[in-house]
Amino acid sequence: RRHYQSAGEVNAYMEQENDWDRDLLLDPAWEKQQRKTFTAWCNSHLRKAGTQIENIEQDFRDGLKLMLLLEVISGERLPKPERGKMRVHKINNVNKALDFIASKGVKLVSIGAEEIVDGNAKMTLGMIWTIILRFAIQDISVEETSAKEGLLLWCQRKTAPYKNVNVQNFHISWKDGLAFNALIHRHRPDLIDYDSLRKDDPVTNLNNAFEVAEKHLDIPKMLDAEDIVNTARPDEKAIMTYVSSFYHAFSGAQKVSPSDSDVSTKTQEKTVNDMQAKQEDFRDYRTVHKPPKVQEKCQLEISFNTLQTKLRLSNRPAFMPSEGRMVSDINSAWHTLEGAEKGYEEWILSEIRRLERLEHLAEKFHQKAAIHESWTDGKEAMLTQKDYETSTLSEVKALLRKHEAFESDLAAHQDRVEQIAAIAQELNELDYYDAASVNARCQKICDQWDTLGTLTHNRKDSLERTEKQLESIDELYLEYAKRAAPFNNWMEGAMEDLQDMFIVHNIDEIQGLITAHEQFKATLPEANKEREAIQSIQAEVQKIAQSNGIKLSGANPYTTITPESIDNKWEKAMAMVPQRDKALQGELNKQNSNDTLRATFATQANAVGAYIQAKMEEIGRISIEMNGTLEDQLTHLKEYQQTIMSYMPEINKLEGHHQHIQEALIFDNQYTSYTMEHLRVGWEQLLTTIARTINEVENQILTRDAKGISQEQLYEYRASFNHFDKDRGGALQPEEFKACLISLGYDVENDKTVGMVSDDFRALLISTGNNLGDGEFNRIMGIVDPNGTGSVTFQAFIDFMSTETTDTDSADQVIASFKILAGDKNFITAEELRRELPPDQAEYCIARMAPYTGPDAAPGALDYMSFSTALYGESDL
Repeated sequence: RRHYQSAGEVNAYMEQENDWDRDLLLDPAWEKQQRKTFTAWCNSHLRKAGTQIENIEQDFRDGLKLMLLLEVISGERLPKPERGKMRVHKINNVNKALDFIASKGVKLVSIGAEEIVDGNAKMTLGMIWTIILRFAIQDISVEETSAKEGLLLWCQRKTAPYKNVNVQNFHISWKDGLAFNALIHRHRPDLIDYDSLRKDDPVTNLNNAFEVAEKHLDIPKMLDAEDIVNTARPDEKAIMTYVSSFYHAFSGAQKVSPSDSDVSTKTQEKTVNDMQAKQEDFRDYRTVHKPPKVQEKCQLEISFNTLQTKLRLSNRPAFMPSEGRMVSDINSAWHTLEGAEKGYEEWILSEIRRLERLEHLAEKFHQKAAIHESWTDGKEAMLTQKDYETSTLSEVKALLRKHEAFESDLAAHQDRVEQIAAIAQELNELDYYDAASVNARCQKICDQWDTLGTLTHNRKDSLERTEKQLESIDELYLEYAKRAAPFNNWMEGAMEDLQDMFIVHNIDEIQGLITAHEQFKATLPEANKEREAIQSIQAEVQKIAQSNGIKLSGANPYTTITPESIDNKWEKAMAMVPQRDKALQGELNKQNSNDTLRATFATQANAVGAYIQAKMEEIGRISIEMNGTLEDQLTHLKEYQQTIMSYMPEINKLEGHHQHIQEALIFDNQYTSYTMEHLRVGWEQLLTTIARTINEVENQILTRDAKGISQEQLYEYRASFNHFDKDRGGALQPEEFKACLISLGYDVENDKTVGMVSDDFRALLISTGNNLGDGEFNRIMGIVDPNGTGSVTFQAFIDFMSTETTDTDSADQVIASFKILAGDKNFITAEELRRELPPDQAEYCIARMAPYTGPDAAPGALDYMSFSTALYGESDL
């Protein structure tokens, strides 16, 4: 790799710019811009030789077009190139080009022929940039400034009158395209309508300038508008290369003669007023001092011409002034003076504009700085406060939204800070006399801006972190609320159940409560786990808050149930459990005692009930049986009564058991169907029934003796009564009584009993057997049932029968009646009786007939003679 040292006269700027090592990490966007710009710049010169390049790192690899480019731009011949295709030939050609560049005082550092031959893009771009610097920029000189600074000053001078143009550099100052249009308009106002351009439409502005320059100024398009607009900071080298083309296109008409500075000393002043004073001095020179000189010059020319005329008329030789004093010399010097005046006047105007701009920029700087400082006042305190440590989640979210709005506001103020810095830079570049105070204020603003940026980032981190932590706490709060509510309800229900007053009536009911209570106690370990899980949620909340310095404000927003209330209720519920155990056990003991009382009572009650039932049935049976005489029955009944009365101690014993039942408030007994009331009624009924039965027998004896009724008749009356007493209740219902009367042959239509074989009874047997009219029967019922009970007792029945049947029919009449029914046969069949008589009457007769055994007997024949014998005995037949 070759290194060339420049001659001493090469300025420091070139040495600095030619150090290409610092650009080895070139920004891709800048590299793209440089490729296009450098390629266009090279082609603008190569086309003069009838060629061009397409790919900047490929087309210079053999060194041929590189040497040709140097010959075109320098106007000098380079050594003859080698035409071989080998690598050594290419390296030799590139070295010839590099040697030529070095001969022009250019220092090439780290750029060797091998990199160019190998197509190294960055090295090739660096080499072309050194060529552009040397042959297009280095020789630019404006007002004692040269190269880059001279080109920048030229741009500033040319664009100073234009609004929205502030050229301070070769990158962002050109992004909106207005500076390019201003350069063109300044020199060719016919090509640009500057007032129609808008600052907010940079692409249109850039394309307009590029197209006009290419079409009318022969400046090729070296940049892309989109690349410039879409790049935060356009490539400085690309912009400088393109702008230098404008300088070379316009600078020829603007060059001023070196003698321009002879008119007056171009000393820069600090203020516009100072320059305006200098402008007034120049005007005084033009209006006061110069006019006499004009007259003198005119008079001198007149005098010279008059002298020459007179000499010519006198045939004398013409007057020849000494060297430098001829009229032509004076005119030439006068012309030079006028040129100097023009240059000086332009310099004054330029300086006034420069100072006006400086004062405007300074005022603008301080105005923007004041606005910015007013805006930043209190911002550091706001950004450092820790209000989020005591805020709720919703408040932190609100703080975040507010902070995001502040960030947007901060970002919006970024432009103002950049403008302040840009103005300060421009004031420095324009050599503002009070640049030190501007720089100090600008540095303070920039430092504060950096601090605000850091604080803003830190506060956002803190807010987002706190938000995340509060969201975790909020989720825990919500989970706590969801689980605490049902658990709290469960505890309240449990406490209510544990305190619930219970009323039970038997062991099964209390055992059911005990079983339910045991089941409840079995759930307590799981319930306690749920309680601990709920409390652990709250503990996690406290842990997050403490570890992150969060001061929780207020209680859980989702519930009023506190961990303390849960623990308090749990402790109360646990204290109630043994109390409930004790109460249930006490009730169980009570119900066991009650059950013993029930069993004791039931055993005695079942025995008493069975006894009463048996005795009642025996009395009923005795009352309808006809064993022995009435006197025998009476004696038997009284003995039976004494036996019953001897059972009274068992009744009293049962009353004692019942007394214990009542004292224990026992109202049911599953061991017996008997109640004390029912047994009392049964016992009383038993005593009453035996007494009534004894009384009935005594009355029957009295009736028998008074009416002269035989024992057999009483038996018959009893048999008839018992036959129709279907329910064995000891009394006949009206219809049963009527049937009994009819069966005994009573005719109520003639109001008398006509005997068993009377014509009326025979008619009764033939027809329906019911000749008892309603009127007569009602009369009879009034006799036998004077109290209207609706039933007829046996005593009333025999009283009536003994009264009404004194005139009794003979046995022959009964036989005659059956003979009619039998159709004069000596027998009658059961079928005939059932066909001719009502069922009860037929069955009554059939029961008292013996089978007929005569020679003419038919199947099922009955001897009706036996019926009469049963009624009246053998003596009556």
